[in-house]
Formats: sequence, C-alpha cells, structure tokens
Amino acid sequence: MDFDYSPKVKALQQKLQAFMESHVYPNEKRYEDEVKAGDRWQPVPLVEELKAKARAAELWNLFLPESKHGAGLTNLEYAPLCEIMGRVHWSPEVFNCSAPDTGNMEVLDRYGTEAQKREWLGPLLEGKIRSCFAMTEPAVASSDATNIEARIERRGDRYVINGRKWWSSGAADPRCKVFVLMGKTDPGNPDRHKQQSMILVPRDAKGVSIVRTLPVFGFDDAPHGHAETLFEDVEVPLTSILLGEGRGFEIAQGRLGPGRIHHCMRAIGQAEVALEKMCRRVQSRVAFGKPLAEQTVTLERIAEARIAIDQARLLVLKAADKMDKAGNKAAAMEIAMIKVAAPNMVCKVLDWAIQAHGGGGVTEDFGLAQSYAWARAMRIFDGPDEVHRNQIGRLELRRHR
Repeated sequence: MDFDYSPKVKALQQKLQAFMESHVYPNEKRYEDEVKAGDRWQPVPLVEELKAKARAAELWNLFLPESKHGAGLTNLEYAPLCEIMGRVHWSPEVFNCSAPDTGNMEVLDRYGTEAQKREWLGPLLEGKIRSCFAMTEPAVASSDATNIEARIERRGDRYVINGRKWWSSGAADPRCKVFVLMGKTDPGNPDRHKQQSMILVPRDAKGVSIVRTLPVFGFDDAPHGHAETLFEDVEVPLTSILLGEGRGFEIAQGRLGPGRIHHCMRAIGQAEVALEKMCRRVQSRVAFGKPLAEQTVTLERIAEARIAIDQARLLVLKAADKMDKAGNKAAAMEIAMIKVAAPNMVCKVLDWAIQAHGGGGVTEDFGLAQSYAWARAMRIFDGPDEVHRNQIGRLELRRHR
C-alpha cells in the first residue's frame, strides 16, 4: 500500500493549512466570545464570515467522492484534509464539511430523487441551510438499529410519522431545515433489516418539536448542539421517502462508512493538538527540581502518544483506501476497526495531556476538557465499541473456518 499523498492532495493540504493559520487559529477566542454573547443558538458571525473566504479560496465541499458536486477527491484523498479541519472543533463548518450535513448530503446525492435534490441538496451544498440525522431513540438500545420504534405509516397520499428521537445533532440550530429520519414502515417484515425506511421531514412540519437540548459532559455544543425531538402525527408527502420503503439499512450502510472515516480523521486532528499542547506544557513547568519534560513518565507518555496517533492514522488511511478500491461492504472490518481504535486512542492522548496540565486540564482554559468530552462520546455514537468489536470478531472467525 502506498499512502504517499498525491501532488493534488499535498497542494490542498498546504492551501488548507494556510487558511487555518490565517483565519481559524487566530480566531478561536473570538469564536468562543461570539457563542457566549447573546443567544447561544444563533449562527456565529465569525463562521459565516469565514465561509465566504473559504468559498473564495475554493476550499468548499471537499468531500462527496464519486459526485459531480464534490471536489473530485476519493476517501483516501479527503482523509488528510479532514484531519486538518478537525484540529478545531468548529472549523469543518467553515468549509461546508461538517457532520451531520456531510452524511446527509451524501445520502441525498446517492439516493435522492431529482426533486429531493433540488429542494434540499442544493441549499445544503450552498451552505444556506443545515440538516439533522434522526435515528437514535431514548426508549430502546439504539446500538441495535433494528430496535428503532419510530413509525412511518402510509395513509392515502401521505406518510404519518410518530416517534421520539434524541441525540439529533443540529436540530436546535435555527438553520436546520430538514431531518433525515429513520423509522419503521413494515415492522412485521420477517427480514428485520427491511422493516426500516428513511424519510425526509421538514423541520417546520406540524408536529415536530424540540423537547430539550442535551449537553455532553456539560458542554452544549451550541449553536450546533444535540436535541431530543418529538414527532407527533407528522405528515409528509409520499415523495419524501428515500430510495423506497424497506431500504433504510441499505442507506445507513452507504452513509456511515465515509462518515466514520471523517470522524476518525477529525479525532486524529484533535489528538495531534492535544500532543502539541502537552509538549509545550511540560517544557514550561518545573516539579521536584526539574522540568516535567525530563520526568521519565512524561517522556514515555509523549512517545506512546506519537506511536498511537501514527498507528491510528495508518489504519484509517488503509480503511479509506479499501473503501475506494473495493467498496464499503468489502471494507466493513477495516471501518469497524478504526471506529474502535481512533476514539480510544484520542481519549488516551487527551487524558495524558489533561494530566500534564494538572488542574488546568479539567478547566475550559485549554480546550482539553471539551475535546475529551467529544472523544468519549465518539466511543458511543455511530455504533459503540462493543458493536464494532463483535463485528470484527465474527469477521475474523469467518476467515479461519
């Protein structure tokens, strides 16, 4: 396997890095100040300002492999760019490359009708609206998606939706205009993977309501955030269904593969930042007569962090390469492996970085606590560690029958 980046990717890396150094890193404090000022759930002026600069720099919609709407990059080519954007948790939106919009745009691009694309994909690609993916539910163990209970019932020329969702990321953002919702259209189907469908639900449809926003270890992630949402007798046209009834799992598999690559590479970006902060901190602090950087335990943790980050990156690039060459289904084991390896790695690196910062590490002063909250949550969303480990184990056993 040759993972040397192509000249095209290297040029984009340099361009993206230059943009981050000129416009994103110097404005991290301004972003925090703007979120805290006034209504936390309103769009951040800085982000809207930088979006225009990113479009002008042709750093816009870099994802979407195999699509006329993207930048023409494969998963392997996009991965290192995603790592750079992931270094600052809010920066992917600047480039219109943030979740859950990226996954929802891929769904619409791959599976949507021309009418659905005109209504929703076009505005999303332009960055004029945002979207939400509504799958997880509070009443069932959603790690097994066949448990999903939300109902999508056909009544005449309409679908009627009833259900309660949570961790609906982005639902509280006033720019959110559409939900991609997974629910059951055929709960009695003997094939449990054909009971579910995905459907498009306008945010302003009658019967859609936000119950509450959900913080992650105390961080509300405003203005994006995560919400518990209620759908009560919500009616949408039959043309709102995606791909057809019973195709929900098929769509989910197409959506989650690239999304996991994105999440893992963003996590690697966070780990790199944590290691940088740790190295700076231990060189500026003295304890027991010598700098922390000269303490054996510190040197060992720095070394282990470097090893772990590079291992995780290579594993993610391998998964992306296999997806590009053989498809998501053939890369199932590699995708499951990175979803376990990357968040566990970044949790460990962040934990060491927090320890090196002492009491300051658990405050909001250094950004490590919020990064840790996100990394720990990543071990649950898009499938918990246990689910992926079970899949990896079954696939490995199959190889030795």
